[in-house]
Amino acid sequence: MTETTLVYDDDCGFCTWWAEYFDDRSDLRIVGFSDLDSDLRGRLPTDYEDCAHLVTGDGVYSCGASIEQAFVRTDVVKPAGDVLEFLRQFEDYERLRERTYRWVADNRDRWGELLSKTPPTRREPEND
Repeated sequence: MTETTLVYDDDCGFCTWWAEYFDDRSDLRIVGFSDLDSDLRGRLPTDYEDCAHLVTGDGVYSCGASIEQAFVRTDVVKPAGDVLEFLRQFEDYERLRERTYRWVADNRDRWGELLSKTPPTRREPEND
């Protein structure tokens, strides 16, 4: 079985802050874009650098869906699973979730003034 993995932009301080948040509060494996191996990269969409992704044994959640799934797996939000199941019945919920994700992502430089961590040191890419 594939370990559930959150893939994020590790060149972004705001994104790094959230990755550490999920790392501290869940069992997710956290992998930055700069640390992708060929197997994991092969599971991602071609335009993977456009947003975060949550890779599971069953599939890949991208953008807002990835963050929603990551939150569900935290010790903070697990009880909200029933609420999310209910909300997912409505088409408007998905549009709102994705629109909100895109707005936050497009303004992450501003959000980074409030929530930011120094991105990890880049490693040389592996030749695979």
